[in-house]
Amino acid sequence: MSTQATPAPDGTARLWHPHHAGHDVIATRTFGFWLYMLSDAMLFAGLFATYLVLDHAVNAAGGPTPHEIMHVRAAFVQTLLVFSSVAAYGFGMVALKNGRKVGVLLGLGIAAVLGLVFLGLDVRGLTALAAEGATAERSGFLSAFYTLVVTHGLHMAFGILWMMVMMVQVVREGFTTNVVYRLLNLKVFWYFQALVWVCVYCFVYLRGVM
Repeated sequence: MSTQATPAPDGTARLWHPHHAGHDVIATRTFGFWLYMLSDAMLFAGLFATYLVLDHAVNAAGGPTPHEIMHVRAAFVQTLLVFSSVAAYGFGMVALKNGRKVGVLLGLGIAAVLGLVFLGLDVRGLTALAAEGATAERSGFLSAFYTLVVTHGLHMAFGILWMMVMMVQVVREGFTTNVVYRLLNLKVFWYFQALVWVCVYCFVYLRGVM
């Protein structure tokens, strides 16, 4: 059974205090999602390990080396976009605690738009590399680079799609138990993608120009 929030005296709906009926259900389902995120962390750990082994000139097969293809400034702009998207989602979660539907929708909407801009820069950068002949099959280094960046990009795209679905559910269903726990799980997923990008920026882009 879904659980709706109880309006507070000030007209808002203060949600999911530990003593509320839906809290135990939400906590259990969120814990289960954390277990999934551990498997995702293992996936990225493997991709980073592969990249760090192959990001040397000897693995470039006579093609572009890391120093030649890393555009740190563009990646820094993407980093700012990711952080801004996370902040927007965080403001949406504050609105959720206070039962403000408009605030939740605004936070999700801004986070999704910033994520789309991030993906646009990702696609533009990879397309430019491919146009210069630096395709994934050119060398082991480029294969590892494309695999890591594209895998992260696909996760970001899924997160944006998830946000759009949640916006529809918030409008239609309000703050039911199912909607709230999905929003909390999405928060974990989105914050994790930001963490992965920080690692990409540090270990791929910054390391590549050193």
